[in-house]
Amino acid sequence: QVRLVESGGGLVQAGGSLRLSCAASGSIRAINTMGWYRQAPGNQRELVATMQWGGRTNYADSVKGRFTINRGTAQNTVYLEMNSLKPEDTAIYYCNLVQSAVTFWGQGTQVTVSS
Repeated sequence: QVRLVESGGGLVQAGGSLRLSCAASGSIRAINTMGWYRQAPGNQRELVATMQWGGRTNYADSVKGRFTINRGTAQNTVYLEMNSLKPEDTAIYYCNLVQSAVTFWGQGTQVTVSS
C-alpha cells in the first residue's frame, strides 16, 4: 500500500502564495507520475499539475504561469508552488500518485483564497 500525506494548505489573500507538499511512503517501487488535483464545492475533481517521474510536467491551463510542480530533495516528495492565487483557486487539493497503473490519493488539504 502507498500512503500520501499532504501539507501546506491554508487561508491566503488573493495575490498571495502557498506551497503544498506531498510525501509518499509505503510500497514505493516505480512511480510513474505524481501530481495534484483539486475539487471545489459542487465541482468535479480536476487536474492541476502532474509530473512524470522522469521530469516532464503537465499543467491545467488555468494555472499555467502561476503554479509550479517540482520534486523535493527528500525521496518521493513533490511540491506545488502556487503564486498569484485567485479566489477561484479555492478548493481541496489532493496529491495523486500513479504506480504500475494503480492510482493512489492523499486525504486532501484545503486551500482558501479570499478576495
